[in-house]
Amino acid sequence: MGSSTFGKLFTMTTFGESHGAALGVVVEGFPAGIEIDTEYIQSEMDRRRPGSTSLGTQRNEADQVRILSGVYEGKSTGAPIAMMLGNTNQRSSDYSELASCYRPGHADYTFQGKYGIRDPRGGGRSSGRETAARVAAGALAKLFLRREGIGITAGVIQVGNVKAEGYEWNPPFPGPLYAPVCPNLEKMKAEVERARAESDSIGAVVECHVTGVPLGLGNPVFEKLDARLAAAVFSIGAVKGFEIGSGFEAASMRGSVNNDAMRIRDGKPVFLSNNAGGILGGISSGEEIVMRAAFKPTPSISLPQKTITTSLEEKELVIRGRHDPIIAPRAVVVVEAMVAAVILDELLISRAYNG
Repeated sequence: MGSSTFGKLFTMTTFGESHGAALGVVVEGFPAGIEIDTEYIQSEMDRRRPGSTSLGTQRNEADQVRILSGVYEGKSTGAPIAMMLGNTNQRSSDYSELASCYRPGHADYTFQGKYGIRDPRGGGRSSGRETAARVAAGALAKLFLRREGIGITAGVIQVGNVKAEGYEWNPPFPGPLYAPVCPNLEKMKAEVERARAESDSIGAVVECHVTGVPLGLGNPVFEKLDARLAAAVFSIGAVKGFEIGSGFEAASMRGSVNNDAMRIRDGKPVFLSNNAGGILGGISSGEEIVMRAAFKPTPSISLPQKTITTSLEEKELVIRGRHDPIIAPRAVVVVEAMVAAVILDELLISRAYNG
């Protein structure tokens, strides 16, 4: 499989560029006979689409999904499901100057170094727009998982240095930030607006919860469930950090605190805490899976930046165009999509092993 394919039994292969004619995904391994709720799939696309939030880019794409194959009379047939969405609001002229220089923080330099050629219009395959195809595939995975009683929700819990203190995890979370309601929600929004007003951008943290996961998904050693989730979320271009459960805080804890004690309640084993984040030894414990991803600031900013040209000359660059001052709000649904793909894949693998 190439680098554009993800998964083992449930796989997605994405295609298309930011400013090409269209983007799309081919999903294989999706079980047959599942009712395909096209309105739900579109609602997931609407959560990610450009122009969907006042804190994001002003590029406005409808992101209407067309299902091209694998569905008959509203149900999956077991054949590959191909889905496509067109690019209709490109302004490639915004990128004409960038063909001859490298944007700081972007993949321009490394892509050119690897392939000897690149698409400078919005970053091509390296653009965050590629994730639209993942959301379509993830929506399919969620359709199956919710039949199994498995729910996946994510939200922004930190913007810059401002954290969403004292919140309850009670999604769906309101826009435009898609963060839990908390006393400092307005401060979080203000951080984004301040960065935008200063022609800059800001980073954030997205938390994701998975409920209803059965005991026993994942494998020890190299195919740990947490390792697969980390790989999936890290494949989102702007993610620079990932943790599960107590995460990095575990480094400052003692074992007597970090260990999740167990008791019997109503004849069933229960955990008294969830520092493990629902995964022990790479295998799901049946507890809620809790993970967090750190998103870097949007690299496209309109402040002057030092860079070099493709002919190795030093240059000061001002990036023009329509860009998000923060990536995380529109990435919330992308995190959910990648997590859904892993959980469905592991569910299918478990059933193949165990019947």
